[in-house]
Amino acid sequence: MIDDTHDPAARSWVPGADSHPDFPLQNLPLGIFSVEDGAERPATAIGDRILDLRAALEAGLLSGAAASAVEAADTTLNGLFALGPAPRRALRQQLFALLSDPAAAATVAAHLHPGSACTLHLPAAIGDYTDFYAGIHHARNGGLLFRPDNPLMPNYKYVPVAYHGRASSVRPAPMPVTRPNGQRKRPDEDAPTYGPCRNLDYELELGLWIGPGNTPGDPIPIADAATHIAGYCLLNDWSARDIQSWEAQPLGPFLAKNFHTTVSPWVITPEALAPFRAAQPPRPNGDPAPLPHLFDTADQAHGALNLELEVTLHTERMRAQGAPPARLSLGNALHLYWTCAQMVAHHTSGGCDLRPGDLFGTGTISTPEPGGWGALLEITRGGRNPITLPNGETRTYLEDGDEIAFHARARRPGRTPIGFGPCAVRVLPAR
Repeated sequence: MIDDTHDPAARSWVPGADSHPDFPLQNLPLGIFSVEDGAERPATAIGDRILDLRAALEAGLLSGAAASAVEAADTTLNGLFALGPAPRRALRQQLFALLSDPAAAATVAAHLHPGSACTLHLPAAIGDYTDFYAGIHHARNGGLLFRPDNPLMPNYKYVPVAYHGRASSVRPAPMPVTRPNGQRKRPDEDAPTYGPCRNLDYELELGLWIGPGNTPGDPIPIADAATHIAGYCLLNDWSARDIQSWEAQPLGPFLAKNFHTTVSPWVITPEALAPFRAAQPPRPNGDPAPLPHLFDTADQAHGALNLELEVTLHTERMRAQGAPPARLSLGNALHLYWTCAQMVAHHTSGGCDLRPGDLFGTGTISTPEPGGWGALLEITRGGRNPITLPNGETRTYLEDGDEIAFHARARRPGRTPIGFGPCAVRVLPAR
């Protein structure tokens, strides 16, 4: 999958693109944008500019399978996702050629827009959303808080555990999150009360966008599962911890999770991430091998992603003082216990059909050490150990006005680094 579009020596004629931290020529993510007229259209990002793919198609700049890919996209990317890898790769090749050839600059530049003048939208109409629990260190840390003698349930190392989330409340960054209301009950209270969430938390995850689906009743084999992934994003699984602790038994997450899920708006394609593939880290001695329907040698050799993941917090007081955001954690997606292909294969193993535009969350990604824990639940040990920020403020959970930002960077010696773009969201008071 490594080809000339990954060449670190390649340069774009778009000003500033070559030094852009997220969107150099070697990335070319996909998304849906609009300008002042409000029409939503497919696009790619190059540096701090956005290229209108519909306009490029109408100008005759795209042909063959690349043109078919853009034709399949309308106000969402669902139709493009459904086509699978080949048209997506053809589109990448032609965009790379147009944006690296100075002779094309005058023609293509007419269809570029400043990113600051555009609005980004959800890239797909999400039919279904499933949230996995594949970050073993988060699962263990959470388990230690509530089941110190048995932090991981017996099925964890055999099954990519997941629950079905609420697709209607998935929103693109930077749309603010409103603090939810709900029933909550502290251990010292005799009965629950209804009111604003007291313990609002974030969860650092990756999102997977599903491409081609499968026929109901026909599982996707693990060896083919990666071809059903159309791209990746950052995902914030907002969590109302106090509501969750009261309502989750016995059927799991409900109102504590369904009020808002944030995704970064650009889809980072599997092609862009090809240089940053890695072997799935070996399981610790004594852990069971995946069952046959979840094991593929190639997936184990190349199915993980070497992605640096960072979380920062910018409080209202920090912004007023002109202070920079504070880092809360720095980790890596290599700490996922299950690969993305294993999630796809397991999801369909009972005959469930996936559809283009479905969304998966990986589950919270944490490191073995505290510096890379992916939620305040872990960092503050369930609110018992407040953290002190550089400006002297303290937090156990998020307060109104706080802004949480996720950042992802793919780096490898000899390759051009790419990123996922901004995923920053501010907390608004409950209504």
